[in-house]
Amino acid sequence: MSETLALLEELIRLPSVTPNDAGCQTILSQRLQTAGCQVIHLNQHGVHNFWAWHGANSEPTVVFAGHSDVVPPGAEGEWHSPPFIPSRRDGYLYGRGAADMKSGLAAMTVATERFIRQHPKHPGRIGFIVTSDEEGEAIHGTQAVVHYLQQQHIPLHYCIVGEATSNEQLGDAIKIGRRGSLYGDLTVWGKQGHIAYPHLADNPIHRSFSALQTLTRMEWDRGNEYFTPTSFQIYEIHASSGASNMIPHALQVRFNFRYAPIHTPEQLQKTCEHILEEHGLRYDVKWCDSSQPFFSGEKKLARVCQQAIQEICQITTKSNTYGGTSDGRFIAATGCEVIELGPVNHSAHQIDEHINMDDLERLTQLYYRILEHLLV
Repeated sequence: MSETLALLEELIRLPSVTPNDAGCQTILSQRLQTAGCQVIHLNQHGVHNFWAWHGANSEPTVVFAGHSDVVPPGAEGEWHSPPFIPSRRDGYLYGRGAADMKSGLAAMTVATERFIRQHPKHPGRIGFIVTSDEEGEAIHGTQAVVHYLQQQHIPLHYCIVGEATSNEQLGDAIKIGRRGSLYGDLTVWGKQGHIAYPHLADNPIHRSFSALQTLTRMEWDRGNEYFTPTSFQIYEIHASSGASNMIPHALQVRFNFRYAPIHTPEQLQKTCEHILEEHGLRYDVKWCDSSQPFFSGEKKLARVCQQAIQEICQITTKSNTYGGTSDGRFIAATGCEVIELGPVNHSAHQIDEHINMDDLERLTQLYYRILEHLLV
């Protein structure tokens, strides 16, 4: 049995629904310690984190980053096999976290074990940042580890995040950045009244139509080679007076921007509020900048990943910034080059999540080869 497959099955058996680690990090940290790494646990507020490293203080520091937590399994009765019992079928391994991202953690760990055995006195340093809060609030996880490293004046140079980034086959895509995410909670005020006497009321729903249409049709930018155009999406609208013959006094609208680094949250907020004011709305809006964008570009780490993918998978990878957010944003904020490279992503967060078992060994080889290119 593949070392990586065996470790992945061990991790899947632990129901680490965010932010519960369920013992995954104990397994990973003990293996890394056995390989010769030093480990510091940085748990806080019920979130498990650790920083592990091997090698002297010489540059560069190459970091593997990932999360041991998973999303809930959902309707367990719809799974063809229990989500926390790894099941092999037709060349695939099924279980929650098989793709996102216990496979990445397993491959990183085994690759590092092999690399240390082969190069025990390698230059530079190999590091691990692991959290149990990536799928949750992401407040006391990777951010806490990065804060610790900054306090200790430990620089990070290259970081590989093991998120499931491949589309159709392993290595066909890597992420060299991510869009930012900005949430707005808008309340448009009107005046409550009898629905038969609208002239005595002020309907906030009717008032909002034009402004909301302007926002949804707005071209915020045209994107570029790496980033898709900024997206404004309304995901919730609510207005109710509690009776069918009354005009409500307020309308609540919740929306989200996904934006590239060409914008700042402040610019988007200002433009949005200007449109609301142009349409004469009385409103309050609360903003939540939940994720800053980052862009590492196609610098040394990206080139190394592209070379390793060509060598191991015999394909040319494509760089992109698609998808949601990841903890890579916290690491990129230190100035570190960040690349996300992991297994095929189409079953992540879904019923019957799975991974091609053959990809596990290739992913391990990819991570090993990247270490060789950067440290040998």
